[in-house]
Amino acid sequence: MRLQLYNIIPALQPYIKLICSMNCDGDADTHHIRVLPDTCVELFINYTSTPIATISNELYKRSIVTFRMTKPMDVQMRKGSGCLAVCFHPGMAYHFFQPPMHLLSDSTTALADLWKNKAAEIEEQLAGAVDNHGRAKILQSHLMELLAGNKHDSHIEFCLKQVQASGGLNNVGDLADCTGLSQRHLSRKFQRYVGLPPKEYLRVCRFLRSLSYLKKYPDFSLTTIAYESGYYDQAHFSREYKAYTGYTPREVVNAKHILY
Repeated sequence: MRLQLYNIIPALQPYIKLICSMNCDGDADTHHIRVLPDTCVELFINYTSTPIATISNELYKRSIVTFRMTKPMDVQMRKGSGCLAVCFHPGMAYHFFQPPMHLLSDSTTALADLWKNKAAEIEEQLAGAVDNHGRAKILQSHLMELLAGNKHDSHIEFCLKQVQASGGLNNVGDLADCTGLSQRHLSRKFQRYVGLPPKEYLRVCRFLRSLSYLKKYPDFSLTTIAYESGYYDQAHFSREYKAYTGYTPREVVNAKHILY
């Protein structure tokens, strides 16, 4: 599979983590990969006639959005497929999709169900573009249209920045106090705009913090990584990995088919 990254225009940079093209060449479908939860929403626009991918044993033929919050996904890109992928920053996808995020959490949804006729319009324009640089430009123009007029939630964006800075080591009560909201009110906001209650969001962020430690310090003991990531003990650390990956921490490190 060939991947190529594209520049994100400044106005979209606060909302979008990356834009890339994904093209599957060769004589066979790519091997299966397991993609771990990362609290991000990802958009895949199909600009070919080939089905885009098989995800968790279900074939998706057209453009899709994955709301991968707390569960891993088993993915196989299809031979001959080509798509433009957009990864939104955690908590930023609500600017571009109307349904409350918690209704879509841990799902793969057809883009046509979310954007109606606009999905087919974008697919047609991308299919007719000369190259992927042109496709990235066209897609960002559509994203800017969707962004125009949308309201920001300052409480959510403040909390997300605090959580990112700490790696998920915040306390829900402290976040609520800093925003002046009750924990119940903050939880409702998180579920609507992020897709998870704040406690679960912090839990996934702590898991992601541990993944970065595993990748950066492969020689560290699991006990050290567990402690540095904010876990009480190695047993708790291992249970979280089973829940979010289906594997032990060491199996995640050694597996070739796990993407994180």
